[in-house]
Amino acid sequence: MGAGFTLYEVIGGEKTIRRLVDEFYARIETDSYLRPMFPEDMEPGKRWQYLFLVQSFGGPNLFSQERGHPRLRARHLPFPIDRKARDHWLKHMLDAMDAVGIEEPARTLMRDYFVRASEHMINIETELGPGAQGT
Repeated sequence: MGAGFTLYEVIGGEKTIRRLVDEFYARIETDSYLRPMFPEDMEPGKRWQYLFLVQSFGGPNLFSQERGHPRLRARHLPFPIDRKARDHWLKHMLDAMDAVGIEEPARTLMRDYFVRASEHMINIETELGPGAQGT
């Protein structure tokens, strides 16, 4: 990435982030583990995620203007997020990044952010029985 450019600009701005959110939510729609955690109407959540990602990667700070500080963990505390949910979420986001075609070095920067953020969202620990797998 060149000096003076934000990640938002390097990946193609709002158009790319909108596609990323659409790809991600299309995967959530078909995930039997995660889908029940989301409301029936996912459009408001898609909008908030879009605004959050725009702001997080260097675009306009519309999320904060509308909702205040992101408080990402606090906003997710009402939802039981265990390691399995985190793993599903992260896989869908990384797959969405691949579908959108986000290339290096932006891909690694975004991946690292999503890995850290998704780890931070885990708010319950679950015990897996013998022979059970995490995903």
